[in-house]
Amino acid sequence: MNILIAGGGIGGLGAALALAQRGHTVQVFERTTEFREIGAGIQLGPNVFKMFDRLGVRDAMLDLAAIPRALVMRCAMKGHEITRVPLGDGFVARFGQPYAVIHRGDMHGVLLRACAAHPAIRLTTGRAARDYSRIGAQVALHFEDGSSERGDLVIGADGLWSRIRTAMLGAEKPVVSGHIAYRAVLPMGEVPDGIPRDEVVLHAGPRLHLVHYPLRRGELMNLVAVFHSTEYSEGWDQAGDPALLQKHFARTRPEVRAMLDKIETWKYWVLCDREPRRGWQDGAAVLLGDAAHPMLQYLAQGANMALEDALCLADMLDALPMPQALAGYEEARVLRTGRVQSMARIYGEIYHAADVRAELRDAMLMGRAPEAAWEGMAWLYDGPDWRAP
Repeated sequence: MNILIAGGGIGGLGAALALAQRGHTVQVFERTTEFREIGAGIQLGPNVFKMFDRLGVRDAMLDLAAIPRALVMRCAMKGHEITRVPLGDGFVARFGQPYAVIHRGDMHGVLLRACAAHPAIRLTTGRAARDYSRIGAQVALHFEDGSSERGDLVIGADGLWSRIRTAMLGAEKPVVSGHIAYRAVLPMGEVPDGIPRDEVVLHAGPRLHLVHYPLRRGELMNLVAVFHSTEYSEGWDQAGDPALLQKHFARTRPEVRAMLDKIETWKYWVLCDREPRRGWQDGAAVLLGDAAHPMLQYLAQGANMALEDALCLADMLDALPMPQALAGYEEARVLRTGRVQSMARIYGEIYHAADVRAELRDAMLMGRAPEAAWEGMAWLYDGPDWRAP
């Protein structure tokens, strides 16, 4: 088939590569003037390494990633350790894959280079998708400049504010969580003494948290500070106000504030998602990644789910004719992604608990054996598993 993809982010490029490797011709249309990924760190669970294996990019990803020693939650107010999940040999033996962290731009770059090297993929920038329509047996992707392209299938991989989703399902605003995320990176040499440099650490507090972990083989430290706010602004690259951040974190531990004090320039985004729902496809077009199932970042699975979508869609198109393949793809993915969307909201409440709820959280998590912690993640990391109907 000739497949048209709206959106050149991680999901769009992953889909292009998966489909081209199966013999399809793919055109990827990116609305901005260059293919790039905004943001800093991404956490890579064992489930996405299975996708890397199938796409042939595992080694390239690992060359640019950092392998943390553990996932750690600490109290942002009192400093005690709430839980620790080792990520060493036992973790790898349990799940068959590692856990890693990577710069978002590095992950996107690996996929972009793989797509650019594939003769069946054409990459185009500066063309913003507007909507789509059926034309006989084909489908047309229409752009904001009035031009169109025809193909056999349109994939909407154009993110939270997807125009393809709007054309398919109608206008519907995302659900605003009331949480703001400030992000920055810090050279590892500037990290204050006493801060672990080889762990993913989350400092949890009432209506806030700070997470930090290494990037680029340990050269950088990624920081994301989240707090509750009534502010709302579309986009992923707004300039953050350090004074507002300091105000919300004023009562946190000295080591938390010491990390925040190192950053002078922050970028922020408003955390949004949508209610899980069906209806990702209509026989001519299909949604993927955040266009289908945007989720809060508390399970660190947005990019991972998008790549699972990409491989599942490619498999269904291999096994079934259109439009049954699209229906099979949605059926295979909707409950898994819906569970991640729902659980991400719950994890946000756990991270931001206060008073007795925080005490209950600590009592539930403290003292867990590593094996118990791993089994608690098994529903997510043992997957994905789909079969064509």
